[in-house]
Amino acid sequence: MRKLLSLAIWVAAGEAVAFCGFFVSGADSTIFNEASQVILVRDGRRTTINMLNDFKGDLDEFALVVPVPVVLQKEQVKTLDAKLFAHVDQLSAPRLVEYWEQDPCQQVLYERTMMMRGAAAPMAMEARSDADYGVEVKARFAVGEYQIVVLGARDSTGLERWLRDHKYKIPAGAAEVLAPYIQQKMNFFVAKVDVTKVKRDDAGFTYLSPLSFTFEHDAFELPIRLGMINAKGPQDLIVFVIAQQRYEVSSYPTVSIPTNLEVPDETRDDFASFYLDLFAETVKKHGPVVVTEYAWDTSSCDPCPGPVLTPEELHKLGAPAEWSTATLTRLHARYTKQTFLRDLSFAAAAPLQGGRGWDQVFKWEPGLRMPVIVPGSGANNFQGRYIIYHRWAGPIACANPVRGNWGGPPQGTPVRPVAATDLGAAMRTSKPFRPASVVREPTAERRPSPKAKSGGCAASPGARP
Repeated sequence: MRKLLSLAIWVAAGEAVAFCGFFVSGADSTIFNEASQVILVRDGRRTTINMLNDFKGDLDEFALVVPVPVVLQKEQVKTLDAKLFAHVDQLSAPRLVEYWEQDPCQQVLYERTMMMRGAAAPMAMEARSDADYGVEVKARFAVGEYQIVVLGARDSTGLERWLRDHKYKIPAGAAEVLAPYIQQKMNFFVAKVDVTKVKRDDAGFTYLSPLSFTFEHDAFELPIRLGMINAKGPQDLIVFVIAQQRYEVSSYPTVSIPTNLEVPDETRDDFASFYLDLFAETVKKHGPVVVTEYAWDTSSCDPCPGPVLTPEELHKLGAPAEWSTATLTRLHARYTKQTFLRDLSFAAAAPLQGGRGWDQVFKWEPGLRMPVIVPGSGANNFQGRYIIYHRWAGPIACANPVRGNWGGPPQGTPVRPVAATDLGAAMRTSKPFRPASVVREPTAERRPSPKAKSGGCAASPGARP
């Protein structure tokens, strides 16, 4: 089985792991979730939670249980096209770029210019009534391939019995984890799947439609504790937050991924493995943290691994009709039930810059040749950016060569950045990179030259983009 870096979810013989709820099976089938991502849209008190899951294996019956602060109705729930998640992942993924030193006999003038991008079918019932369990069915409806009920409960033991008696094979110990949510007077969003409406490919992969629901509440949180029942190892969670400002997790420390690092040419052969090792080293150094991997305006990117997000895409994800652009923050957590004892709470944060290739203030981590970006003012322009430099290897046929002019490949062929997308399903194809020894040096941020001859950012003589 390949190594998984996004949330791995098993339901087999009582095991269950998930990001904000536990998945349960109505039969004894094995359900395997290879990667889970969450896109949150926040506008005032209004939150939209968009969830993506892909599954491999037999899927006769499936359900998702998520604590929610309100009783959701049908008009608040919808399904989405999975391509939206792929686009958000591609736009915000850590990227590998490369630059070529230009002919030292052909000077490239460096002009400093301000380059600012805008910131800104109903369940079968048992003989016992719901009231006998202390459970109330507050809403019931169908959306796409999902059959949904919203439950209220007086105690966790009754809710656990209700789920079991209604043929959900939930993991042992569920009542203990359900209890805190019941004490908070939370409701439970339960989405079963109508398997007749689900498609599978020849390899056995089942791609359920992403599920989206919207509600209003003062707290901006994502429940994850249910997902740690019977978890046997670390879980990875990638959360994308779309709002009018950058967000961090307030319930745990948030750090930025080391960025703007020079790496050797062979990194291109297995960039995903390099980045996974860099991420693991960052988490190991800082302990239980959430890592910021991206914070940028949705209407721009530099360099761009693909098209930007359109206003139409934002609206489909839950953004208000008047939004034409927003700030996209990518947050990555690796956690266990021993290290993350609380749910994720989010708070607005100051703008963050880094990985641009222009002047930047950063501090240095002692003992690690990696810069750590400091929050600043202005627009959010932060990304995980890793650079391969190709030194000039051609003839030098002039008396006063000028070294250090960086731009595109000599033949002028544009090169698209390599993005480490779908990290949740990435598998290692080589030995560990050990980033602290592989990284050649942190590269000082420099503004790109508007007169670069070819693709990418060119810098002043002697500086690297």
